[in-house]
Amino acid sequence: MRSDETLVRAAIAEARLAEASGDVPIGAVVFDSDGVELARAHNAREALGDPTAHAEVLALRAAAARHRDGWRLTGCTLVVTVEPCTMCAGALVLARVARVVFGAWEPRTGAVGSLWDVVRDRRLNHRPEVVGGVLAADCAALLDGFFADHRDGAEDVQDRFTTDT
Repeated sequence: MRSDETLVRAAIAEARLAEASGDVPIGAVVFDSDGVELARAHNAREALGDPTAHAEVLALRAAAARHRDGWRLTGCTLVVTVEPCTMCAGALVLARVARVVFGAWEPRTGAVGSLWDVVRDRRLNHRPEVVGGVLAADCAALLDGFFADHRDGAEDVQDRFTTDT
């Protein structure tokens, strides 16, 4: 099995593809239990005009199409450059993902431990393992740079994405 850092580097490479279309540079990759890549995707909300076209959702959809257990991604790891939002956290729980590994913490919308902790809610029947903060500084820099360029200083983006838990 590859290291979590190696997995996050794959998500970072995918995130860089989002910038070309004006989307927030978030990348996600799904690996099966043997470490084989099933799917990768980046944010495509702007490109597709779809508010649900987050990197995680697109990667989960593509992985489910390839995985041997249909929509159930049992044993799989979802790797993403930033902490998933509530929609994406709900999707990965419903998909039965075994692990979620992410880079930067998102204190404003994060739903895997920052603002909310959807994935570890004891009321749910599935709770994946969570590993956060992997290559957090690299992931945060990618996002902070994007927002600084796109907001022309209208908003202070300093420390929006964190490297600490």
